Amino acid sequence: MPLHGGTLIYASHLVDGQPLQRIFYELYRDEDAFHAHEAAPHTRRYLDEREQYLASTEVDWLILQTGKGTGR
Repeated sequence: MPLHGGTLIYASHLVDGQPLQRIFYELYRDEDAFHAHEAAPHTRRYLDEREQYLASTEVDWLILQTGKGTGR
């Protein structure tokens, strides 16, 4: 699924030995981009249904200090 325009990084990974846990790393262009992500139908569905699939989730909010993209 492609990222929304204001979502710069959205990464999820498994936790070794914890198959029902996920950690998410998220970086948005600004607060409006975050709210657009939260309002998206697929995000709403995930948030509404995640407890039946996962024991826990953790979100680490990233704050961009400096970086270089691929230009895509």
